Amino acid sequence: LDEPEDSHISVTDDTPYTSASSFEDLNLSEAVLKGLYVEMGFKKPSKIQAITLPMILTPPHKDLVAQAHNGSGKTTCFVLGMLSRVDPNVKAPQALCICPTRELAIQNMEVLQKMGKYTGITAECAVPSDRENAPSPNHRAPVSAQVVIGTPGTIKRYMNMKKLGVNRVKILVFDEADHMLAEDGFQDDSLRIKRDTEKASPNCQVLLFSATFNERVTNFVSRVKRGNNQLFVKKEELSLEGVKQYKVYCPDELSKIEVIKTKIFDLGEKLGQRIIFVRTKNSARMLYQQLTDDGYAVTAIQGALNTEDRDKIIKEFKEGLTQVLISTDVLARGFDQQQVNCVVNYDLPVKYSQEPDYEVYLHRIGRAGRFGRKGAVFNLICDENDELVMSKIEQYFDIQVPEVTS
Repeated sequence: LDEPEDSHISVTDDTPYTSASSFEDLNLSEAVLKGLYVEMGFKKPSKIQAITLPMILTPPHKDLVAQAHNGSGKTTCFVLGMLSRVDPNVKAPQALCICPTRELAIQNMEVLQKMGKYTGITAECAVPSDRENAPSPNHRAPVSAQVVIGTPGTIKRYMNMKKLGVNRVKILVFDEADHMLAEDGFQDDSLRIKRDTEKASPNCQVLLFSATFNERVTNFVSRVKRGNNQLFVKKEELSLEGVKQYKVYCPDELSKIEVIKTKIFDLGEKLGQRIIFVRTKNSARMLYQQLTDDGYAVTAIQGALNTEDRDKIIKEFKEGLTQVLISTDVLARGFDQQQVNCVVNYDLPVKYSQEPDYEVYLHRIGRAGRFGRKGAVFNLICDENDELVMSKIEQYFDIQVPEVTS
């Protein structure tokens, strides 16, 4: 779980904290420690955990803004924070975790249930459902689970309907916080949840975690969260040293599909599981159809699928029943599958302005090489615009991505 020893993490705070060399240093309960060692198989804290966990767990429980590499153990930080702050005797919500997608919320819930297996702490996942027989929130019982993990729209709806009381919430977590607080993300819902929670529970600790914080979001956070602890990694160190990145030049789109068939499938058996990222739902459908028509075993996930199909596809991929997954950026953030060693950028990530989306690029390549493992990323370059986007990505992260022949 260790990050590179030379990774520079800068911390700003006005309270001295002692870095934790072992989980025992953190005064965790025996039940939580048992979950860490027996269920999670951990031996000692990773670098990010050693630094941030004392900040999270030490009174007066100051707010924290934390940025660190993909796959460095951020989820463990806030899950341990939530488990440690909950009073098992109080049958009411005491910890909230807000995530941008249902897939990430479900994944975080699985981690919490595994890590908290011996604590007796109850948890509920609050995510959208499109099942016809799903009960209306109006008709459900009020939420009594001690930890609630969900998406901002569902959480806010439960709060508005008075089905989710937040007056006893001690800790509020925003996972992938840059996206949650971005103007083109979930800023309105996230700020409403934060404001209403802090109003009902003034001493609530707020944790913001992400692998990326662009300058606009960082400035915004500094305005809305004063006097907090902050932890950032230098930009040039965010390109994930353990992940090898390559460019593959393709003269046209048909050639891109041929590369997928001949390299990613035919030569890719040794690569473990693979994720192919595309820009749009239509691209996902098209590529899936092209590959399955030619007899290739592949699954595809994108936002237009109903929730049951999305859950089924993720479950099968996580259980290793499928090896290759086509995805839009619904899985770019936070998705953790340690058997993924290869990521293909069929389409490079760009914003509406056609400028590179550096944060999404970093999140995508972070799906390979989880927890310091080796991984490979192949960027398919098809035209001058792709070349320009790739050149800007190289310049931004101060890297040279070598070319391999198609």
